[in-house]
Amino acid sequence: MIGDLLAQLRYRVSVAWRKPRLDLPLLGALLLLMGIGLGTLYSASDLDRGQVLSQALRFALGLVVMVTIARVPPSMLRNWTPWLYLGSVILLAVVIVLGEGRGANRWLDLKVLRFQPSELLKLTMPMMVAWYLNLRPLPPGWGTLASAGGLIAVPALLIAKQPDLGTALLIVASGAFGIFLAGLAWWRIATLLASAAAAVPLLWHFAMHDYQKNRVLTLIDPEADPLGNGWHIIQSQIAVGSGGVWGKGWHHGTQSRLEFLPEHTTDFIFSVFAEEWGLVGVALLLALYLFIIARCLWIATNARDTYSRLLAGAISMALFVYVMVNGGMVTGILPVVGVPLPLVSYGGTSAVSLLAGFGVLMSIHAHRRSAGGG
Repeated sequence: MIGDLLAQLRYRVSVAWRKPRLDLPLLGALLLLMGIGLGTLYSASDLDRGQVLSQALRFALGLVVMVTIARVPPSMLRNWTPWLYLGSVILLAVVIVLGEGRGANRWLDLKVLRFQPSELLKLTMPMMVAWYLNLRPLPPGWGTLASAGGLIAVPALLIAKQPDLGTALLIVASGAFGIFLAGLAWWRIATLLASAAAAVPLLWHFAMHDYQKNRVLTLIDPEADPLGNGWHIIQSQIAVGSGGVWGKGWHHGTQSRLEFLPEHTTDFIFSVFAEEWGLVGVALLLALYLFIIARCLWIATNARDTYSRLLAGAISMALFVYVMVNGGMVTGILPVVGVPLPLVSYGGTSAVSLLAGFGVLMSIHAHRRSAGGG
């Protein structure tokens, strides 16, 4: 009897791994984006093969995670969601005690692995909001909104404590998108936005650190401190503007090679790309991002259950925000908040968590014909 059960289990596992679970248009676009990221990183790092190899290995790990998650039914992901969310929050609490970093406690060093737990919330947060709303009548009322707001606020406050206000706001946005997609009435949206606007002065005076305030003030007038707080924005704008229409060519940008542009392999790698490939290259890169986001939204609209639909939609819209915030940051439209360009900037935890999110989307796509997502 046990032998028959094990044989049946092995058969199901083998069938599951042979059966395609990947959305090929989305996979192709992601591979192209990662290729662009590695090429740009190679140039930005001044042909540092070690750094490029390190990022390529992280991409490989992320792809393995993506393929693995793509084969997990959404119903199983839904059952795991509270535990994944709880584990992510616990890790954030551990960061406060044992975390390390340059000027902020954002990383956990496990000797064999060093990672940033806040990146995990970019996936587990929309998962938790989708899980919670899936169990309640929609559109949500004030009671449901208050509870969902608490789920969002706890990790956001822990991340802001590190301090990392930029990531905290992105986590809030990823959860808020799930609520918005649940059919929230427009008058409720207007009320929430008005309340958020009214809270800005309190946030400014009591929650923001001096360096965070300086970033906002620098956005208004970067020339006021060109060699200090305004240096990042000014050098980034020079890099973007000097690229012109066609760019200077690969590895011919001066801002990164001459070390004028800070963080040119991470937060400001978009500036390196713009200087080397110009307006045409930037337009094509943004078109690639738009294709990926549109494909993700298409997957969301074809999902067969509320949890999958809310989760896929929230991940898609959050990706759009990440791209827009990074682009706004390097062009001086938004404050410098330390948001990497998805799958282009150097970074391991960010890349793996993003690809894990795409694995969730591919799982939803693969099981779209199943009413329960299983």
